[in-house]
Amino acid sequence: MTTYMLDNFLSINSERKNLINTKVINNYSKVKPSSLFLPAFSLLSITIFLYLKGALSATGYIRIQKECFYAVNSKLSQLPNLIYNLTQVGDTLFFLSFLTIFILYAPKIWGPLIIATILSPMLCIVPKNLFQIPRPAASFDNSSFVIIGGALSGHNSLPSGHAITIFTILTVLLFAFLPKNRHHKVLCIAFIFSTGLALAFTRVGVGAHYPLDVIIGCIIGYICGLSGILIDQKYKIWIWVDNTKYDPIFVVLLLASCVVLAIRAINENLTILYLPITISIISISKIAYKYAKK
Repeated sequence: MTTYMLDNFLSINSERKNLINTKVINNYSKVKPSSLFLPAFSLLSITIFLYLKGALSATGYIRIQKECFYAVNSKLSQLPNLIYNLTQVGDTLFFLSFLTIFILYAPKIWGPLIIATILSPMLCIVPKNLFQIPRPAASFDNSSFVIIGGALSGHNSLPSGHAITIFTILTVLLFAFLPKNRHHKVLCIAFIFSTGLALAFTRVGVGAHYPLDVIIGCIIGYICGLSGILIDQKYKIWIWVDNTKYDPIFVVLLLASCVVLAIRAINENLTILYLPITISIISISKIAYKYAKK
C-alpha cells in the first residue's frame, strides 16, 4: 500500500514537473538579447552621474556616499541579529541549496541558473580588482558606524558580490515563473525586485558596502541572470541535469553543502542557515527515492 501511494505520488509529481518545465521553457523563449539594453543603460547612467559629480576616483566615490552610507547603516543595523541572518541569503551556497527542490520539479531552470552563477563571480572579481574601492571599514573610523559580523577592510568594495548573487538568482527565477497577466506580472516584478533590494541592502546594514556598491551589484546580477538564460537557450550546455543517472552526483553535492552550512550555522549562530539545510535534506530524500525506483 505504501509503495503504491509513493508511486502514485511520484506519477503526479511527474505530470506537475512537465507542466512547470513547459511554462519555464516558454517564458525563457521570450527573453531576447535586447533585454540587456536597460541594465546596460542603467550602468552607463550611473557612470555619467559619477562623472558629473567628480566621483570617478575612489576618493570621490566614497565622498558622495558618506552621508547616505551612515544614514542607511544606522537604520538597518538596529536589528543586528536579523540583518546578519538575512545578509547570508547573498551567499551562493545558501541560495543554491535553498533551490535544490527545483531539481525535482523544475529542472529546466538549472541550466540558466548554473551558467548565471558561473558568470556572476567573473563579473564581480573584474570590477573589484579594476576599481579597488576601499570598504567602509578601511575608509571611516570604525566607531562611527555599525559593523556586524566582523570588519571587512579590503579594497574590493565595488561591486557587492552578495547583491550580484541575489539578483542573478532572482532574475533567473523571475523570468522562469513570470505570469502572463499584465497586472500580475507587474506585481510579481515589483515584489521580486523589492525583496532583492531589501536583502542586498543588508550589506550596508552590516557595514560591508556603500549604497552604490549594492545598486551596481544588483544591476550586474540582473545582467548575469539574463545572460544565463540567453546562453542556455543557444547552447543547452546543462540539459543533462534532468537525467536520472546523474542523481547520485546531486546527492553527494547536497550532502556536502549541508555539512558546510551546518558548520557555519553552529559556529556563527546563524539560524537562517537551517532553512536551506532542511530543504536540501528533503531534496536528498526525494532524489534518492526517485533514483532507487529507476
